[in-house]
Amino acid sequence: MKSTMGSAREGTGAASDSDRVDVLIAGGGHVGLSLALALRLAGPELEVTVVDASPPEAVARDNRASAIAAAGRRMLDRLGVWEAIAANAQAITEMVITDSRTGNAVRPVFLTFDGRAKDGEPFAHMVLNGDMVGALRDRAEAAGATIIAPDTVDDFTTGDSSVLCRLGTGRTIAARLLVAADGGRSRLRSLAGIGTVSWPYRQSGIVVTVEHERPHHGRAVEHFLPGGPFAILPLKGNRSSLVWSERDDIAKRIVSGDEDVFRYELERRFGRQLGAITPLGKPRAFPLGLTLARAFVADRFALAGDAAHGIHPIAGQGLNLGFRDVAALAETIVEAERLGLDIGSATVLERYQSWRRFDSFEMGVTTDVLNRLFSNDNPVLRLVRDVGLGLVDRLPGMKRMFISEAAGEGGELPRLLRGEAI
Repeated sequence: MKSTMGSAREGTGAASDSDRVDVLIAGGGHVGLSLALALRLAGPELEVTVVDASPPEAVARDNRASAIAAAGRRMLDRLGVWEAIAANAQAITEMVITDSRTGNAVRPVFLTFDGRAKDGEPFAHMVLNGDMVGALRDRAEAAGATIIAPDTVDDFTTGDSSVLCRLGTGRTIAARLLVAADGGRSRLRSLAGIGTVSWPYRQSGIVVTVEHERPHHGRAVEHFLPGGPFAILPLKGNRSSLVWSERDDIAKRIVSGDEDVFRYELERRFGRQLGAITPLGKPRAFPLGLTLARAFVADRFALAGDAAHGIHPIAGQGLNLGFRDVAALAETIVEAERLGLDIGSATVLERYQSWRRFDSFEMGVTTDVLNRLFSNDNPVLRLVRDVGLGLVDRLPGMKRMFISEAAGEGGELPRLLRGEAI
């Protein structure tokens, strides 16, 4: 466990020759763009600018995929984005969980979930990141948000009534509120003096898309293996997205080896239930760990998305935690503006922090416990978890509770996640 701290420079506020906006968002991924869009639609008087480090053409090249829970889909529908991506979104119709060793010829199924949440709605859809972020970007610009790319927020100075932000290109922008949605290694988080509680799992997540001979029928499979969970997530057509956790040394060998080595290791874990499989593109590996910010807000500053919390992908909830941040922060800002309050004040931002901090901590602890319980070959733990999975499979009420959580419907939901306008 470690704590990291930084410091932001205190100053008198915005320079007279700076551009001025109400909200400046650092980060043009799904969190930053959906927040900008939500603010512009609910509060058209708010001037919102997004600073994105990636050039616009990089969005189309992102072929990774994410699971969007039912609550997140409702938010995207309310924001007018879902229609643009629905045709290429794959509903998850069933979830199957197995527990075995890598070389086992038979993988017993211990738990199955029907893929429907309430009213027959799929509890999640798989969507290509490029499709989602591209649609969010187009909609945010159409709603009047300003997007500056490629550029970065390199530094900021907090004053009494505004925060002066200095971009990498030398431009300065004064804002009433700065939102850091710049990822798990957020530099702005450190500059704001916000520490983190974090530890590595000594695992890497291997991400790749594969094509297979037979249809998946919307079934998602999570194989719990000694090295970590191996998730097969359905995409449109005969394709699936893999999120494959392995020990760092094994992941490095798998990804850096030749194609034959990768195919062999892939087939050992994937199996032949969908026929021959073909990787589409080069696999990528990234380190896995838990990171939780000690605070979500500072003076005229708020964290959102991975900048506030980075969790293990075992439950597929990283993106959906970010959408929860967006919905809660947008509602907090818009309601404060309607009441004539200062949107960057400590009182206003504390509401957002109290809304989101415990939920993020709870999800971080849950994924940490699950990963430690399932990513090992201890015979005692194996027996305990397999008995537990079998019991859950026989308790319809508990299964409905798990599906509700997976659909993003637990806790106090902001309006957008209920499909309602702010």
